[in-house]
Amino acid sequence: MFMRIFKLVLISFFLITSANSNSIYNIIKIPNLEIYELKTLNKLKYFYATKPFRLGVQKNIVCNNSDRKTYDRKYQVISKNLNRYSKEFLRKINLKYIVMCENLSISGINTAGIPDHLMKTLIIDLKFNEKYFERVIHHELFHIINDGFKDLFDEGEWKKFNEPNFKYVDCSTCSKKLGLDTYKNTNGFFTEYSMTIPSEDMAEVFSHLMTGNYKNSNDKILNKKIKFIKDKLNKVDNTFLF
Repeated sequence: MFMRIFKLVLISFFLITSANSNSIYNIIKIPNLEIYELKTLNKLKYFYATKPFRLGVQKNIVCNNSDRKTYDRKYQVISKNLNRYSKEFLRKINLKYIVMCENLSISGINTAGIPDHLMKTLIIDLKFNEKYFERVIHHELFHIINDGFKDLFDEGEWKKFNEPNFKYVDCSTCSKKLGLDTYKNTNGFFTEYSMTIPSEDMAEVFSHLMTGNYKNSNDKILNKKIKFIKDKLNKVDNTFLF
């Protein structure tokens, strides 16, 4: 009798686990995920990879599962940073799901995160450089904001802040300017990576503002960029605070 009950419980467990996995996939179209945390104050839903997964038409987005200790440790860091955003703000920018995995890459190129505004999802690489990890959480979240409010974050307007002879490259991966260290002498840009494309420049300004990783300076170009980001965020949500 005991063995029969045990078998029924075990079968039920596998059926429920399978149903959860299928339900998650139906929502955000990412396989091999399980629930990490659903009950958060700002209504973000956290998931973690139980196995490696591939995404995209060409299956060129790849991420691996991690171990429980890493998930637990990095969840504390991620949630601490994302708890700064209210549920009302997150609803406005269309972000609802956070996916945790490690060694995230697109076509073999490592990336800190992949934001998907349409699917309300942000994938975060737990193994990204610890030195910049907290800052890149806000950097990647800005891309969600930008994708939803392209009319506000006008790149043409942004480019005019720079010196006339400065030009961005065609894409963020078309350049070797990948450095994320914050410049001591900014000269219009917080980091080397800021100089790739306008949206990355905006994301770097936003992430520095969110983490307080900057000092007021006489950099007129950077001050204009900071004011631009603050003004546009105020239009997205006039209660937003840096």
